[in-house]
Amino acid sequence: MATYEYVCLACEHLFEERRPMGTESVTTAIACPSCTSERVRRRFSFSTTVGGTSAAPASGGGCGCGSCVCGAG
Repeated sequence: MATYEYVCLACEHLFEERRPMGTESVTTAIACPSCTSERVRRRFSFSTTVGGTSAAPASGGGCGCGSCVCGAG
């Protein structure tokens, strides 16, 4: 099972669904839990976990510019 993110095109509600991986999960209709519309699209998720645990973001300086030339870091 995988967790997929969806957006409803009718009411713009964002929601997640646990569905089996594979082509059958793509072709099976899913309804929005808010308005019951079947006009939903799967969203791309960019969250990543390594080894089953979430890692803290790496610190590269205080300012976030990457070079700390701005004096904020």
